[in-house]
Amino acid sequence: MRELLTDLKAYPVIAAIRDIDVVDLALDKPVRCIFMLIGDIFNIKYPVSHIKKARKRVFLHIDLLEGISKDAAGLRYVAEEIKPDGIISTRSNLISSAKKEGIFAIQRIFLLDSLAVDTAVRTIRQVDPDAVEVLPGVIPKIIKKIHENVYHPLIAGGLIEGKKEVSDALKAGAWAVSASRDDLWNAF
Repeated sequence: MRELLTDLKAYPVIAAIRDIDVVDLALDKPVRCIFMLIGDIFNIKYPVSHIKKARKRVFLHIDLLEGISKDAAGLRYVAEEIKPDGIISTRSNLISSAKKEGIFAIQRIFLLDSLAVDTAVRTIRQVDPDAVEVLPGVIPKIIKKIHENVYHPLIAGGLIEGKKEVSDALKAGAWAVSASRDDLWNAF
C-alpha cells in the first residue's frame, strides 16, 4: 500500500477509463494509476497485464465488471486470474473480501446529502478499506469533512472537468483525483 500512496503523491491524477480502446492513450500519459471502469470476463485480462507491463497500477471497478459474480468467489477469481493491483467497489462485502484476498480495496462512496456523508463515515470506519473514492469530487467542503473524520487516503472522482477542480480537491485533503477526461491526465 505504501508504494501506491507514494505513486499517488508523486502524480495525483488517476486515469479513469470507460473504453478499453483508450488504454494505450493512458499509458502514454504521466499517470501512474489507472481505474478500469469497463470490462468483462473475456476482455479484461489483457488490458490489466498490458498496464502492469508498463509499470503502472491498475484497479478494476468490480461492480462494473460483467460476467463475474459480485461475491467472494467472483472476487477470488479476479484476484487469482486477472491479477489487478486492486479493486474499486461501492459494496462493503466486496471490500472485505478483497482485503481477505490481499488486494488493495478502494471503497467508492456517493455523497448525495448530509445523511450520506454521515453514513459514509460510519461505513468507512467499519469496513476499513485501504482507500476511499468520494463522488462527486467537485465539492471540496465535503472532501475536507470526510478527510477530517476518517484516516484513509481519499480519492476525489466524478464530475471533475478542469485543472482547478483537480487542484481544489487536492487542497481539500484528497490524495488523488480520478478523471475520465484524458486532457486532465497531464494536469500535473
